[in-house]
Amino acid sequence: MSLKEKLTSILFGQKPENQPEEGEQRPGPAQLEAESPESSPFPAQDPSIIKLPGEHPMLQLYGMRRREVGHLPTPWLCMDEDGNLPPELIRKEKSRLEGALKNVSNFRLRATKNGQKQRKKGKKDSEEEVREEPMPQGLDAMPWFFISSDKLYAWVLVFPPTENGRELTRDILLRTMEEQGIAYGVDQRLVDRLSHDEHRYFSLFLIAQGKPAFDGKNGNIVDNFPRVVERVLVVDEYDQVDYTALNLIHNVKEGQEICRLIRPTEGEPGRTVLDQEIPAKSGKSVPLPKGRNTDISEDGDALIALSAGHVEFTGRSFQVKPVLDIDGNVDFSTGNIKFLGDVNIKGDVLTGFTVRAMGSIWVGGVVEAGSTVEAGGDLTVVKGILGDGTTTVRAQRCIFSKYIENATIFVRENLQTDAIINGSIYCDGEVLVRSGRGSIMGGRVWAAQKVSASSVGSKSECRTSITLGGLPCTSFERELVRKELKELEMDLEKLECQLDSPVKASLISKAKVKLNTAELRLQQLEEDLEETKEELRGHEEDGRLECGVAYAGTEICIGDEIVRLRQENRQCIAKMVCGEIVVM
Repeated sequence: MSLKEKLTSILFGQKPENQPEEGEQRPGPAQLEAESPESSPFPAQDPSIIKLPGEHPMLQLYGMRRREVGHLPTPWLCMDEDGNLPPELIRKEKSRLEGALKNVSNFRLRATKNGQKQRKKGKKDSEEEVREEPMPQGLDAMPWFFISSDKLYAWVLVFPPTENGRELTRDILLRTMEEQGIAYGVDQRLVDRLSHDEHRYFSLFLIAQGKPAFDGKNGNIVDNFPRVVERVLVVDEYDQVDYTALNLIHNVKEGQEICRLIRPTEGEPGRTVLDQEIPAKSGKSVPLPKGRNTDISEDGDALIALSAGHVEFTGRSFQVKPVLDIDGNVDFSTGNIKFLGDVNIKGDVLTGFTVRAMGSIWVGGVVEAGSTVEAGGDLTVVKGILGDGTTTVRAQRCIFSKYIENATIFVRENLQTDAIINGSIYCDGEVLVRSGRGSIMGGRVWAAQKVSASSVGSKSECRTSITLGGLPCTSFERELVRKELKELEMDLEKLECQLDSPVKASLISKAKVKLNTAELRLQQLEEDLEETKEELRGHEEDGRLECGVAYAGTEICIGDEIVRLRQENRQCIAKMVCGEIVVM
């Protein structure tokens, strides 16, 4: 037994064969009604099948037709017999179809019953010879069409004739289709066979399919360089970090393609089953993100670099920053470096030399004692920072260094290193010392958000201070300006003690200008600190220390609270809770 026969058997409680078995009587009206279940138990996995309750008017018409002709194939109400229609369409149109089918079946049932009454009355009048009018004829076969709301699909269900009405013919079907306006995507093979198909009555057929419209694709940009640079240090299986593999610098050659434009496509209009055009939208174009030191190619499809340098995405456009490459050390052969772009140094920054860059700085060697390095972006030091107490390193973004020893560090975002020894760290983000040795020994580490390390302090109880919260970098700058102000005041006093001369007057004038400038800077920093202090009030609990071990002698400061550890603490977490520092 086929699936269709099984389902129809379940729906109508009868054998799928058209003829009753030998010795079996044809079902009467009462029996037919009893055989129609209240709810059709179709498999739930096929939502395209229409379920009819037992009192549905179409089932009544089916019963009347079956009693009239003696046998009749079971109806098959399936919207998508081939399984090719979109599920969204089935879900959307199924309830509409069920409602429309009930209405048209009610109309056909009333017309059928009225015709039967008239014919009975006509027979009685004819027998009594009351009038000589001809007896009313039955109803012809009626094709009923259901069109989807998007006009892309049309189904047909044919109601059979009654009494002496005409059977379905190809002409009737075509004429009704023409009246409905169905003229595109018609299944001609179905039209040809439907007039003589055994299952043509009370079954649902998909008779026409339109052509959906396809909107054009929007244009887009294919990038050859990343727009977001990931600053993530990868730790290998030996708990070591490769500081050379950060890929923060993306070099580009002159004339090299930075990104390419994929042009939008035109839309493809569709057609409804009513032979109406469905308009389609064309894709939208996007502009190439042209920035500084870039230009658009002659064909207009690519963005190219006008000079060699470092590619960076600023949020709206690509720009090329010139990169200064130093093949060796920063020493007497190069002098101090001050550059507007990025700087790549393959060697060391030797004692006494200064490197300042508006962009990022990459140092392949060591930053030695007595040197100064200031970066407007990121700073990467592959082999580490080895200072003598006078070494100063500043970065407006992040710092990545193998180790830091006896140096003053200023970093606006995060600092990541393997070890900090006797350092003075001022960090507005997080200090992460988890890889390698992961130790902080001696000195002071001041982080606005978090300090994370494997160990803090030492067994010898060397003084190690951890300060959390506040504005480390702004406070550091304030102290620098105060120090500078004191030195300028001392210089001015020395100048005023000298004998009067034109040179003395000039030097005093210059010193006073520097002094006034420093005083203004200090005033601005003081105001910024007071303003931010009010904003940060109540956020003291945000800062925290996390370490595998904190040795005795370690000093923890949060806000105005200070705690000095008197014993070794394993898996230590320190934070502010209800105005007190809690060490867990």
